[in-house]
Amino acid sequence: MNFAGKIVDFNTPKVMGVLNVTPDSFSDGNELFLGSGKLSLDKALQRAEAMHEAGATFIDIGGESTKPGASIVSLEEEMNRVLPLVELIHNNIDVIISLDTSSPEVMLQGANAGAGLINDVRALQKPGAVEAACKTNLPVCLMHMQGTPATMQEDPSYDNLINEVISFLEDRISICTKAGIDRNQIIVDPGFGFGKTLEHNLELLSRLSELEKLKSPVLIGLSRKAMLGVITGKSVQERQAAGIAAAVIALIQGANIIRTHDVSDTVDAVKVCLAVNNNELK
Repeated sequence: MNFAGKIVDFNTPKVMGVLNVTPDSFSDGNELFLGSGKLSLDKALQRAEAMHEAGATFIDIGGESTKPGASIVSLEEEMNRVLPLVELIHNNIDVIISLDTSSPEVMLQGANAGAGLINDVRALQKPGAVEAACKTNLPVCLMHMQGTPATMQEDPSYDNLINEVISFLEDRISICTKAGIDRNQIIVDPGFGFGKTLEHNLELLSRLSELEKLKSPVLIGLSRKAMLGVITGKSVQERQAAGIAAAVIALIQGANIIRTHDVSDTVDAVKVCLAVNNNELK
């Protein structure tokens, strides 16, 4: 897959480091802000450099928190948070920059600033998003979510979870390709924690291999999520081991990209999974 000139082979899984530039991120975004409430570009660049050196193929930059009940971010604020950092990382680190955004304007300007992937939790459903993504010629990641970030955890329910997730993603893929997005440039994300109960998330993880029928690389984001806290009783900052365990289960079932806050440990987990697979092929 071609990410703005950087070619990635998904025959081996890749790691995506999370770089939230939101003061209300559920995990670590506030760590990058100064006392004045202004984003520290130096701190953010150092975080990106550390993740790249640890083995991240992608750095995912998000300027809008999508946790339940998150504050609404204006387009101007999102652009002010994201675009200078995209340009800074593009000019200093040889890494693929993923734009975690649903805003068409951020997609277009982020692509011009050096982004290589559009990662949209709303699967390009905002007005103008599909057209904007198509204009960038960048790969896109389409995520499943029931409802909106504000409402997604208000009693989510499914008649058939896996079928509904796959059907939604098939529909979004069809809409994207009809608009001119290359079918071979589409990644899918089942959306752990987005409009799903703990039971839904566990079922989705146990049946992740069924997403192979979509014939697209699969991205999963389980790092530090609430489901891991419910299972382990641990706080957000103490969920690394649980996140690695979940990532390994996903890798065994064919996940291609692991989105994580804990890059170094996840890279090690990928290496172990690859070693086992390679040994089995001998």
